[in-house]
Amino acid sequence: MQSYRLNADRVLELVEGPTPTPGRGQVLIRVKATSLNSRDMVIASGLYPFPPLPNLIQLSDAAGVIEAVGPDTTRFRVGDRVVNSFNPTWYGGLLRKLGQMYGTDIDGWLSGYAVVDENVLVSMPEHLSFEEAATLPCAALTGWSAVAGVGPGDTVLVQGSGGVSLFALQFARTVGARVIATTSSEAKAERLRELGASDVVNYAETPDWGSVVRKLTDDRGVDIVVEVGGAATISQSVEALALHGTISLVGHLGGAGQGMDLMPLSLRFATLRAIGVGSRSDLEEMNRVIAQHRVRPVIDRVFPFSEALQAFEHFAHGSRFGKVVVSH
Repeated sequence: MQSYRLNADRVLELVEGPTPTPGRGQVLIRVKATSLNSRDMVIASGLYPFPPLPNLIQLSDAAGVIEAVGPDTTRFRVGDRVVNSFNPTWYGGLLRKLGQMYGTDIDGWLSGYAVVDENVLVSMPEHLSFEEAATLPCAALTGWSAVAGVGPGDTVLVQGSGGVSLFALQFARTVGARVIATTSSEAKAERLRELGASDVVNYAETPDWGSVVRKLTDDRGVDIVVEVGGAATISQSVEALALHGTISLVGHLGGAGQGMDLMPLSLRFATLRAIGVGSRSDLEEMNRVIAQHRVRPVIDRVFPFSEALQAFEHFAHGSRFGKVVVSH
């Protein structure tokens, strides 16, 4: 079984040590909840392609309450409930340069308190709990970006029942799009239908599910595929795609491939776009839609802070439907 390095000594030091003081333009956050993403698993297992700095605190997504503000802080007040932006230096527009990231270059959020620049934060939707809001910075915003531009009359294909796919399903449904989903079990299929999927295809029973999706759309195909499998599934995604359709590449859960025949993609005049989560401005826009439509994140399981390691194990080896969260 894979082992995960969570730097427990530093986590304990930050939890039980003195409460830090925010400096100019900074705020002190009492972290109330964090959530796990595939990126966190790769970092903690020591397999991340860009080696992280030693002894950093993990997890990139959090929700909490502001307990103190430093001088010249203008965006928030004590008592405000907030979530962090996944990319702490991407405020809006196109991302021109990769900055420091949580868990690889700077401390993440698996802690009791955190002092951060106020500009990395946004207000969380009022109807959500801290556990629900902690799922927003990465998975939700990735799903939001993956279905950007979708509208009524469009058809979206989502793969599986991970956090990104479920958020993409929910966001597509809020604008009146049809959603077709793939999964490997009837129990999960039923839950996907409850969330609004019009049809669900069992990819375990039907490896050539792309052709099934085409039949479900009267051979037209889908307008957007939220691709989480990568090389292992992209050929079926292309098969399911409509002319001038788009594949939003958000993950590589199926592992690396040996190459891909690009001719089918060309014959559909298709677009393949890689999704890099989103900016703080995107997060704020998404949160407004979540609040307006009362969208509720799907949570698979909440672990207490003392069982953070078990949360990692469950994420890696459990049968999940939705997000895995740690309550602080």
